Amino acid sequence: MIADLSDPADPEHCPIHQWAIADRPRERLLQLGPTALGDVELIALLLGSGDRGRDALSVARALLQRIGGLRALAAADVSEIASERGIGPAKSALLLAAVELGRRIDASALARGAELTDPASAARCLRRRLHGLGHEVFVALFLDTRHRLIACEELFRGTIDGATVHPREVVRRALQLQAAALIVAHNHPSGVAEPSRQDVALTRRLGQALALVDIRLLDHFVVGDGEPVSLAERGLYQAAG
Repeated sequence: MIADLSDPADPEHCPIHQWAIADRPRERLLQLGPTALGDVELIALLLGSGDRGRDALSVARALLQRIGGLRALAAADVSEIASERGIGPAKSALLLAAVELGRRIDASALARGAELTDPASAARCLRRRLHGLGHEVFVALFLDTRHRLIACEELFRGTIDGATVHPREVVRRALQLQAAALIVAHNHPSGVAEPSRQDVALTRRLGQALALVDIRLLDHFVVGDGEPVSLAERGLYQAAG
């Protein structure tokens, strides 16, 4: 008889509860911290269990492969996630809750009174707010005379093809908040942050409209998968004054 030399605790051949303790996602997180885990392991922990014939890791891996990765998962709805065998509405709700908590933690960086004194700090805040969304969103950071944040608000929302932005509505809201300056941004759901000719034209129209009421438009950022693109840094827009 030939002996079977395969490892009985090989993760490819047995359920998680039979793995060596050091290989189990929960134990690895407790010992090494969450950054030691991969995307599949983190999702598996949230799922808690798998389905007949598949453990939680297998279900998590299948979900990410089908849906297109973490970025697509963050933009998915309950029905898209729940359609994966072994998940369903309850587990979908857990995943979406985790995504939303992450967004809200990031958004807390945009607290009232935060100073946005350089383009890099504004870009970081806006990327947290807009990255990974599956639809186009236009937001504005309303600032006081010392460039401290008064409010960060979503003003317009569109489909994946674009959002219609009305300069008069931006001006009206800036006056209501008694803002002295604005930074605006929108995302490209495709992940490509290259500004379009329409983006440049809109920025210039918006800057002109705000200047009529002595409010400065400082910059317009386009958010995609990499670093946000600043139209001011690209030389595509120059703030008045």
